[in-house]
Amino acid sequence: MMKRILLSITGCALLINSLWLLSLGKIHFGILLPIAISLVFIACAIFYPAIQRALTQYPWLKKIWQWSWAAFGLWLISLAVFFAYLQYAVQQSSSIPQVTAIIVLGSGIENGQPSPTLKARLDAAVPVVQQNPHAALIMTGGLGMHEQVSEAAVMKQYLVQNYRLTAEHIYLEDQSTSTAQNLSNSKVLLTAIKISLDQPIAIVTSDFHLPRAAAIAKHEGYRNIYSVSAPTPLYIRYNSWLREYFAYASGLLLNEYELN
Repeated sequence: MMKRILLSITGCALLINSLWLLSLGKIHFGILLPIAISLVFIACAIFYPAIQRALTQYPWLKKIWQWSWAAFGLWLISLAVFFAYLQYAVQQSSSIPQVTAIIVLGSGIENGQPSPTLKARLDAAVPVVQQNPHAALIMTGGLGMHEQVSEAAVMKQYLVQNYRLTAEHIYLEDQSTSTAQNLSNSKVLLTAIKISLDQPIAIVTSDFHLPRAAAIAKHEGYRNIYSVSAPTPLYIRYNSWLREYFAYASGLLLNEYELN
């Protein structure tokens, strides 16, 4: 009975949280996967007696059942290890020295304004800009679906309006749709303003995105980077970290970068 109750409570909690995030217009794998897991949990709770009878009647089915839960448990352990790794990476991020360029990675816009996650990145970039007033400031992000203005342009507008930064010193990389493209296209802008990849460059992104962004930057040839971490809003934090788990793993499998 306790297992059935636990499955019901966990399943309903995951489902309610994910549906709430979907109602806010958030949709990515870190939200859709918990929905799938929640439906499995709820189904297991509802049909628990029938499942137990089937497992007793068919020994082979019982083995599959046990191995499936064991695999799920191992996955949860690997996920916990990854979350701990992200937290460790954030804590290890060093203080930022004088840099020649500051690159802020995009994270989506909503109704023509920076998303909460992107707003946190922009806010985190401001102290670095204030410490390095002569550094080139690069906003990254192209035109999203159903959007009329590029993400980079929205980022620039936010900084100019809210922090009164000088618009002429902000460069736009407005053609990209991924982190790799953000950093690859930014190299063209850096070359145009005579900044080499050997010079100190700060990259501003979210806490969960920090290790992967640094790995991609090194793969792209950036040789002197300093990561600046922005906190992920709590209501979306662990869904974003879950999505990053799969993004980080797929990047390694596809040889998009190597482990540090």
